[in-house]
Amino acid sequence: MKKENTPDSLSIGATIFQYRILEEIGTGSMGEVFLGEDTNLKRQVALKFLTSQHIYVENFKARFKREARAAAMLNHPNIITIYEVNEYEGRPFIAMEYAEGELLAELIKSGDIPAAKVIDITLQICEGLREAHKFGIVHRDIKPANVKINNNGICKILDFGLAAIQTDERLTRTKSLLGTIEYMSPEQVRGEMVDHRSDIFSLGVLSYEMLTGQLPFKGDYVAGVIYSIINEVPEVLDKSRSDIPPEFQSIIDKALEKDLGMRYQNIEDLRADLGKLRSRPGLDSSTSGPPSIAVLPFKDMSAQKDQEYFCDGMAEEIINALASLENIHVVARTSSFSFKGQDIDIREIGRKLKVTSILEGSVRKSGEKLRITAQLINVSDGFHLWSERYDRTLDDIFAIQDDIAVTVVNRLETELLGKDKAKLERHYTDNLEAHNLYLKGRYFWNKRTEDDLNKAIKYFKRALEIDPEYARAYAGLSDVYYAMVTYSYAPAKESYPKAREAALKALMIDNSLAEAHVASARVKGEYDWNWAEAEEEIVRAIKLNPGYATAHQWYSAYLSWMARFDEAIEEVKLALELDPLSLAINRTAGMVFYYARRYDKAIEAFESVLHMDPDFPYIHYFLGHVYLGKSLYEKALSEFEKERAISGAPGQNTETYIGIIYSKMGKTDKAREILDYLVKQSRQQYISAWNIAVLYFALGDLDDGFRWLEKAFEDHVVELLGFKIDMEFDSVRSDPRYTVLLKKMGLD
Repeated sequence: MKKENTPDSLSIGATIFQYRILEEIGTGSMGEVFLGEDTNLKRQVALKFLTSQHIYVENFKARFKREARAAAMLNHPNIITIYEVNEYEGRPFIAMEYAEGELLAELIKSGDIPAAKVIDITLQICEGLREAHKFGIVHRDIKPANVKINNNGICKILDFGLAAIQTDERLTRTKSLLGTIEYMSPEQVRGEMVDHRSDIFSLGVLSYEMLTGQLPFKGDYVAGVIYSIINEVPEVLDKSRSDIPPEFQSIIDKALEKDLGMRYQNIEDLRADLGKLRSRPGLDSSTSGPPSIAVLPFKDMSAQKDQEYFCDGMAEEIINALASLENIHVVARTSSFSFKGQDIDIREIGRKLKVTSILEGSVRKSGEKLRITAQLINVSDGFHLWSERYDRTLDDIFAIQDDIAVTVVNRLETELLGKDKAKLERHYTDNLEAHNLYLKGRYFWNKRTEDDLNKAIKYFKRALEIDPEYARAYAGLSDVYYAMVTYSYAPAKESYPKAREAALKALMIDNSLAEAHVASARVKGEYDWNWAEAEEEIVRAIKLNPGYATAHQWYSAYLSWMARFDEAIEEVKLALELDPLSLAINRTAGMVFYYARRYDKAIEAFESVLHMDPDFPYIHYFLGHVYLGKSLYEKALSEFEKERAISGAPGQNTETYIGIIYSKMGKTDKAREILDYLVKQSRQQYISAWNIAVLYFALGDLDDGFRWLEKAFEDHVVELLGFKIDMEFDSVRSDPRYTVLLKKMGLD
């Protein structure tokens, strides 16, 4: 509800400095919280204002400023980030990170939380508190309403309004009760001096509540709760849950010790005990199932820093080898490599990727000499399970990779059968130079710019000149050719035949290569419109390598084009399990929801990509599609303009949709200007006929629209893949010409 703009309230839509207030999202005893937009940095923020009735009370103003001062000292993934502290019309306010997701209080209300998830949440709160305690800051109000969990399972500690700095005795000793009684420590309810161990007690209360749905200390009135906290022992956990391991009971008991000397003395000890329990086999379905691992890109320790391609290739080869085994869950390259160059704790990476172990390493190359180090690390406690250093020559690289992969499997206590060991030790070429050229080709292919794709082609071709039987190099070459259509507007008629030829050569050499079957599937589907054979190929690829995230990703797109949306959603979920941080796969998830016309889900998926990389291509482009589908034309136009700004130049697809929006808004003159521009450009350079066709349709010119659509059909443009489901054709589905073309594409 919109508030009146009075001295005692803030109005929705008002601009406070660079912040525009969008909506009220919460109130408390001390502050009002609003969702806002930072108009300078174009990001959402949370704005917390001291309530109007407290602005004249110095004690409350001091507490409010103390929250800002305490929280601003901290920079940690599990703690809300403070951007600015300021004052508006006498009201102090804090601008902070807007944490999306669900409050822990709501999760507890929803029902039983698995023990493993309780541990994961508690561990993350431990990490945040460890950072606060390191700076001498005690939170003093840990409770479910002050913890938020986003869609990726990341916890954020909120509200440092009652935080105390231990070195300031005036703030740590009080005879008034500050906080939420049910979560207070005995010393806190007695008004005594508190330190970091009080937060540990509160966290114990919180964990108990997550496990049982009940508070450990109860009473019908405040005095009754205080008496319970000081004097009573909570009911044992297994009275309410049979799946809680006895070790967890011991951990909770120690956290809830009334005697400060018997309680955990620091948050690190609590975190260590929880980590050991979390790594215990059989705790939940993920730990009782196959072991899980992420292989990080190896660090280049060479003096010239010119071995990045080799380091990336080393890690990628080990990923591919481990992924060939059915009894290990291996995170795909994209997600593992997303942490490249970042200084992030291994345990934090493991939690983000939801794996139990991490392999990291380094390469130092000098001439033909190599020094390779590798370490296998247990995520739960950060301890090394294994480490090794290899001082060899370049000729030994295949043997080193084999040794690392086999050792990792053994250390993960996974049974390695003869056929599996053969998979691990399989080499697609014995020629070291060809192998290095292949690694360079993949390195540049992963960059996805037109210039880098051309470099990738050069390296793959040179590898094949040296070893004409190198199947993976042919598969890589095929991948580049169909990528050129998307990333450099190469005509499909030029690129897809080359992709087909390379894929067929790869399959002739090695019919068990999953990457080659995916490449073949894409050509059969995206160019030949041979849908049945395309599905056979992709299913074959997934059977050969169930851990190949790209196969599941493409299959989800294929199923969307066939209007099999429920299957498509399930398939993209599998891809995300294998490669959770892949920007491209998260983008595909948004596209699947968009095609299914589940627009809110699509927005959620696309915005998750923007949180990871605000400049990732085609995200604003597809968000524009979604808002267009919702008939929110101004929002749609804004998204397409953002896409144009990111790309740095007008792109034909973006300009087409800007024209479509103008036509929807009644600005037909502007729409026709764009149409005339595209038609004129098509005489000088490649412009997809599909773009011109759909703009004609938007302007109501069906005859010219179908004339250009026929040309798009002849050119086999990739935009026609959504012909059966795209909203651009909703207005012409009853036209016989649409039905004829749908049948010619095999989509009827």
